[in-house]
Amino acid sequence: MTTTLHSSSVAAVDPVVLYEILRLRVDVFVVEQDCPYPELDGRDLEPTTRLLWSRDDDGRVTATLRVLHDGDDRRIGRVATAAAARGRGLAADLMRAAVASCEGRLVRLDAQAHLSGWYARFGFVVDGDEFVEDGIPHLPMTLAATR
Repeated sequence: MTTTLHSSSVAAVDPVVLYEILRLRVDVFVVEQDCPYPELDGRDLEPTTRLLWSRDDDGRVTATLRVLHDGDDRRIGRVATAAAARGRGLAADLMRAAVASCEGRLVRLDAQAHLSGWYARFGFVVDGDEFVEDGIPHLPMTLAATR
């Protein structure tokens, strides 16, 4: 099965695709992780936010993440893969694309603690103490600016 990667501002995303992206995030973070929280936080609507996602041949969104501008830094978050698409490296492909898009900037993320090793594969290092968000242990991580 062929997968294609996409990147866009929210304003330019087809409404059906945007619905699928948001549905995937809710399915993973709210339903699967049993974590009721305000998934729609308004940050997707910031003009500088980029959504990245992958779609299979059938057009279904299989993985997604977003890149936010936090002043001069960048922040990657909402990294999610559909349960049926896991193990295919789709989130890793999106992470590589997201990191490349942040060239020259410090990149931050808050990793669920059990995934810190996965983020370390992309060069992220723990940059602070563990904290609990929505009942899930997290670690702040950073990736130094590259040129």
